[in-house]
Amino acid sequence: MYNARTLDEGQLRQLLSAVARGELPTEDAVRRLARLPFEDLGFARVDHHRSLRALGPEVVYARGKTPEETAAIVTSLLAQGGAPILVTKASQSHADAVLAVAPETEWHPHSGMLVSRRKEPASASGLVLVACAGTSDLPVAEEAWLTAEAFGCRVDRLVDVGVAGAHRLFADTGRLQAADVVIVVAGMEGALPSLVGGLIAAPVIAVPTSVGYGAAFEGLAALLGMLTSCAVGVAVVNIDNGFGAGALAARILATRDRADAPGRGAAEARRADGDTPGDAADAPRGGPARAAEARRADGDAR
Repeated sequence: MYNARTLDEGQLRQLLSAVARGELPTEDAVRRLARLPFEDLGFARVDHHRSLRALGPEVVYARGKTPEETAAIVTSLLAQGGAPILVTKASQSHADAVLAVAPETEWHPHSGMLVSRRKEPASASGLVLVACAGTSDLPVAEEAWLTAEAFGCRVDRLVDVGVAGAHRLFADTGRLQAADVVIVVAGMEGALPSLVGGLIAAPVIAVPTSVGYGAAFEGLAALLGMLTSCAVGVAVVNIDNGFGAGALAARILATRDRADAPGRGAAEARRADGDTPGDAADAPRGGPARAAEARRADGDAR
């Protein structure tokens, strides 16, 4: 049956055909179409087409909203059938209001996350590892891994592996290197993402937290340290933004999955489309000898 979340030409034809066959009253069809592309609740215009542009429906940032407003937005989103339905930075009063209208919702008070519906994980979904510098950073780290899980990613966790005892991190280097994307959550001086970025080839998403004493400036010191990282492939989100990191990791993996044709690597798929010269793509995979052989074949060996 038609719903606002999946409006496209095919779904619109389905809706109109249902009206033509008498299976759907005209007034019902008008009511559904009138909510597109958003539903005006008076205090919020709920974007029902977010899934067409992003990975999932609109996410509700609860801080600054009343419990009643938060529950009403969640109700509107749930009615459209999308996933995941997430509420971030929620309080107990927000949770009570949402649970009253959606009892199946998961409440995670440590991170202030409400998960009303999860996206079904793909059979070969990528692996996101969340590394947390200290136990005090856990609320933000939990927000990150709950978000990635809700978007259908597989998630691994490393807790309390900060640079004050780097041997704790080195003991699990294999787990770091097995991940497709690594999220690193740290406060204080924010050094951990640089260390992780020097150990692995996967993208690193750094999350500064507001944990730390006076000169940490509520996360600003960690933010600036991460932004000036000398490690390659480290991206940084805002202070305490575990959700942003988890969503970015899910988007990276979703983009990778779209680029990889079934049964082929991304590079092979690009060559099949004529986008990548074969010798240039093949040389690094074969090691120095293969690269030198490729250069000789082109007449530029030194």
